[in-house]
Amino acid sequence: MPALQESIDAVRVAAKAANDGKAMDIIAFDVSQPLAITDIFMVASGDNERHVLAVADTIERHLHDELGLTPQAREGLDEAKWILLDYSDFVIHIMHRQARKFYDLERLWSDCPPVPLDLEHPLSTGDFDQKASRA
Repeated sequence: MPALQESIDAVRVAAKAANDGKAMDIIAFDVSQPLAITDIFMVASGDNERHVLAVADTIERHLHDELGLTPQAREGLDEAKWILLDYSDFVIHIMHRQARKFYDLERLWSDCPPVPLDLEHPLSTGDFDQKASRA
């Protein structure tokens, strides 16, 4: 069963917020088939720890203000190399660019279909495949 439309809509709000916060290489994958515990993983990059924290804060604020959503769990706030916001039906990963290259989540989830994010002007470092944000 593919991701629920409600999850897709929420991830699009998160992606727009991340893009407004100058996050780069924003992509999302429909992981509902292999995982069954969540619908979508969204991944975005920040240049440094302060940027990663700011993007996470912007995403949380937009999801709360626009959809009334609050994450069930927040991890990685102390080091801000990889912040995970767990909204149960979708999970958002905001990663420092170096951590993102190291863990290479795009390769791990490459068999999963991309979720179209409908971003008008996504920022890219050129380091990661952007097909999910352009789809």
